[in-house]
Amino acid sequence: MARLRIEPALNPGAMRDFLRVPWEVYRGDPAWVPPLLMERKEALSEKHPTFAHLRWQGWVAYLDERPVGRITAQIDQLHQERYGDRTGFFGNLEMTDDQEVTAALFEQAESWLRDQGMQQVSGPFSMNINQETGVLVEGFESPPFVMMGHARPYYGAAIERCGYHPLKDVLAYEVDAHFETTPVMAALQQRLQGRVRVRPMNRTRLESELETLRDIFNDAWSDNWGFVPFTETEIQHIGNELVKVTPEGFIQIAEIDDMPVAFVALLPNINEAIADLNGRLLPFGWLKLLWRLKVSFPKTGRIALMGVRRHLQHTRFGPGLAFLVVDALRAPAIAKGIERVEMSWILEDNKAMRNIIESLGGEITKRYRVYGKSLQDA
Repeated sequence: MARLRIEPALNPGAMRDFLRVPWEVYRGDPAWVPPLLMERKEALSEKHPTFAHLRWQGWVAYLDERPVGRITAQIDQLHQERYGDRTGFFGNLEMTDDQEVTAALFEQAESWLRDQGMQQVSGPFSMNINQETGVLVEGFESPPFVMMGHARPYYGAAIERCGYHPLKDVLAYEVDAHFETTPVMAALQQRLQGRVRVRPMNRTRLESELETLRDIFNDAWSDNWGFVPFTETEIQHIGNELVKVTPEGFIQIAEIDDMPVAFVALLPNINEAIADLNGRLLPFGWLKLLWRLKVSFPKTGRIALMGVRRHLQHTRFGPGLAFLVVDALRAPAIAKGIERVEMSWILEDNKAMRNIIESLGGEITKRYRVYGKSLQDA
């Protein structure tokens, strides 16, 4: 009989197994894109700025010494300061189709969270809501876009069998980069003409421009479900990484009377370029990646960050600003050969944003689900 054990990922060997679990889970899955191990290791490093306000623990499940599952439990101090609800989170969940493995992983994560004084748990988040959010429950047939998750079809049911219930669904839409401007959008453009200026991010003033994006984002999203603000060090870290792979014009900022009020960021879908690297950049992966980004640019991209200042969202400027910044991406994206764009993630109950995307011909291609559970009932 196979022997199951759960070990904390506290030493280099266990962390190596933690990072390699997806290779066991997704063997033979043509839609899975192996993550870059170097990038994943850095994301879990104590030097990553997220860990200035977040503490966590990870575990690996072994079945006869073979790593077959993993999970993390985490507590975000920014979430606690904002909501005070004693909610902890789970994330980085991967497991083979074995309910005993899944249950054992959740038992460890939940026990740790209880010991830390948490009364509720939700997830998956890796590590918080500003990173990968939810587990894929629809759209398994196609590869995920950059910085979006993948899963096996049994994940959702396996989580629910551990006592979890759905909290929120988030959606991924795909839009043709050559979308046509609808009469309504054209009227919005006309209404804002002369009052709004849309410009590309100025890379010669990168630090201050990234702070502008952070300020808009934190204001725009502050009323959204589960919102946690980006810190200054987080946005600087993210921004410095993104500009390495993001061409000129892929980040647009809208201004009214010279005041920044909206922005959008389009990321090239790096998953296209790394799919066959098997997670490794060394020894020749870097050369392949750089060559592909320069010579054979991805045909798809993802709008991962976007925001319109809160005081404008429910005015006549709101939909117009959202459309204007997205529309400003069209020329630079098409010039680089982008054909399809994923807009993700979008809260299922964000009707205003969904209406804008659907008016551009957007179609839902993936659905991700966040689950929750009381830690006091068990």
